[in-house]
Amino acid sequence: MHERRPGLDPAVAEVRRAVRAALDGRGVVIVALSGGADSLALAAATAFEAPRLGIRAEAVVIDHGLQGGSDAVAAAAAEKARALGLDARVVTVRVGSTNGPEAAAREARYAALTRVAAETGADAVLLGHTLDDQAETVLLGLARGSGATSLSGMAPERRDATGPVWLRPMLGVRRETTVAACAAEGLEPWTDPHNADPVFARVRVRETVLPVLERELGPGVAEALARTAEQLREDAAAFQDMIDETIEDIVEHAEAGISVSVAALAANPAALRNRIVRYVVDSEFGVALTRAQTLEVARLATDWRGQGPIDLPGCLARRVGGRIEIVARAAS
Repeated sequence: MHERRPGLDPAVAEVRRAVRAALDGRGVVIVALSGGADSLALAAATAFEAPRLGIRAEAVVIDHGLQGGSDAVAAAAAEKARALGLDARVVTVRVGSTNGPEAAAREARYAALTRVAAETGADAVLLGHTLDDQAETVLLGLARGSGATSLSGMAPERRDATGPVWLRPMLGVRRETTVAACAAEGLEPWTDPHNADPVFARVRVRETVLPVLERELGPGVAEALARTAEQLREDAAAFQDMIDETIEDIVEHAEAGISVSVAALAANPAALRNRIVRYVVDSEFGVALTRAQTLEVARLATDWRGQGPIDLPGCLARRVGGRIEIVARAAS
């Protein structure tokens, strides 16, 4: 067990421990740096720990160009990273207009980080999300009513089909700790004005909802929400294993789509049956079904009364004999 050196600030020590655990066994990594307290504390800890583990690290600052002077903010963040001993670069991205500004900026940011990871040979990208971010994510998912998958929040480690591993070392670290770590190391974080703009739902959760819950229910709400996310991720992983085991036997390709055995689908418990329906449609057509749509498709197996095809986004589901076919709408 690593012992904290005398005189080392507790906040700095906590962030370094979290980063050290995430870096163990990695090769080349990049740190997503905005200049805010969370990512700056992450960069400082990485700059300290990576050389000691023989790991090459680089900071990448994404300039979304959404605010006046964003180029200067990005350049200043990169300079702070260099002062910490990290290589650093600024990447300017074009943010699309679809899916709302937050989602569009996130898509552009992750695409840019994926490109840089490929260019540098990095096998991991470190992101500065904290326990508070996790709690906010869970509350937002709860408000949307989007089920256990959304409530499971952000994973500490996630790998897409292609690209790097996304690491969130600080999901167990409070935001106040990253602020304290920056102060202890003499680092001046940038404050994003968007983080105080109540037009964004996440800001309202951060500034209003969570403080009310803490005040009315007592301290520890954020930690409890983060624990809930962790437990639900474990459940989701178990369900996914069950889906992977089941799906080979009950799913077949159909013309312009896919088909599922009625008898096998109906034999599964509702929780697994509904997840199979959502998973099949998402995998084949890239569509996330609502709960109401999922239940209607499942009824083709469990409550068949001769109902006609069910319209879904980009596809439709219909019962044909002993199978449910999910096909592209044009092909129907």
